Amino acid sequence: MSEDNSLAIVVGSVIDGIPESTAIGITIITGGAVSVATVAAIFISNIPEGLSSTAGIKNAGWNPGSIFGMWLLITAVSGLASLAGYAIFSQLPQSINSLTLALAAGGILAMLVDTMIPEAFSETHDLAGLITVLGFIVSFILSKIG
Repeated sequence: MSEDNSLAIVVGSVIDGIPESTAIGITIITGGAVSVATVAAIFISNIPEGLSSTAGIKNAGWNPGSIFGMWLLITAVSGLASLAGYAIFSQLPQSINSLTLALAAGGILAMLVDTMIPEAFSETHDLAGLITVLGFIVSFILSKIG
């Protein structure tokens, strides 16, 4: 993977991390608590994204301290987005919260289609579809039992 692709995934992590985290804040507003399934699905979905881009930028010559600092910053920004989601969206009507959650889902899908799926297909051509479906099934099951 080139450094450009790795940085695209990092940017995608920020772009979809903020809506994901905002969605967590909104979920607290609408349901009182974030379900374990929601947090688990977000956490699990971010592991391959983080590993993929970290490996690429490490191979491109980034030092481990810079990589760690970058992910620490992304984590902090995501945490602040969750807090902002709760603080800001608790004052807004349900229709705005629903629209925001839909936009967050769209951002996540866009990042997946633009960066993660093409890379997965190029790396594991024969298994990319099966692995994607298995990931969807796990997320679906977690959402139903949570």
